[in-house]
Amino acid sequence: MIRTRRRIRELPFHQLLPNVLTVLALCAGLTAIRFGFQQRWELAVAAVIVAAVLDSLDGRVARKLGGTTKFGAELDSLSDFLCFGVAPGILVYLWSLNTLGGAGWVLALLYAVCAALRLARFNTRIGMSDLPPWAGNYFTGMAAPSGAGVALLPMMLSFEFGPTVFAQPLLNAVVLVGVGALMISRLPTYSFKVMRIPHRWVMPALLAVGLLAALVATAPWATMSGIILVYLATIPMALRSYRRQLTETPVADHADVAAEGEERAFAPVAEPAEDSESEGPGGPPPRLS
Repeated sequence: MIRTRRRIRELPFHQLLPNVLTVLALCAGLTAIRFGFQQRWELAVAAVIVAAVLDSLDGRVARKLGGTTKFGAELDSLSDFLCFGVAPGILVYLWSLNTLGGAGWVLALLYAVCAALRLARFNTRIGMSDLPPWAGNYFTGMAAPSGAGVALLPMMLSFEFGPTVFAQPLLNAVVLVGVGALMISRLPTYSFKVMRIPHRWVMPALLAVGLLAALVATAPWATMSGIILVYLATIPMALRSYRRQLTETPVADHADVAAEGEERAFAPVAEPAEDSESEGPGGPPPRLS
């Protein structure tokens, strides 16, 4: 019997480009760990920031070019775990927590585990289409890239103001534990993915972007620290906004959504949607009770 080989279908480049960006983000996260072992801290943090930028682009590029695939979604989740779960934990441990010995390593592991649980919970909730229209404005808990930025905030501040205070192991331990708790919490946080700018604010927004670019070029670490602090300040605003919209949603509709979210929170998903941590809405509205 003669067997005929099936030819592998050629992939158009637009379907490959999102995966290329994801692999580049993965390489940036691995490179950050390498810089950490070399004690080149500024380059290490910069590599994590590059990974975050690439991670924010791959999903958008995939949707715009029609190149979303299940393979890409799985690859993106693995890349997110390494770049925003493993890399920040190792960097903070090498920079500060290693003086605590085994306890410091436990804290780094705790942060990485929280990041993995946060990503797993997000993936189980992909594809829920019966949510209120406003649910896409929020993440359930702090997103992994944002958590990585907050975890590295003391290190960024030390680049600008010196390590005397910010390299203290106790401070970094509190930050890591706090960020891990926020990532696995049900606290609503802004996703900033469906934010629309009114037409009259387009020009001021472009000017603000230009000013921000100038600040990053002249004082990168102070600017990045300021951005992260502003993000932390939006968490109470997101909670207040979420509660206001929750009161405006019919009670029956919200009960149905909450029940469905609880049933599917840890249920296996046979065919996850072609989305990822950096791409889609933040899952069903978090229950605050």
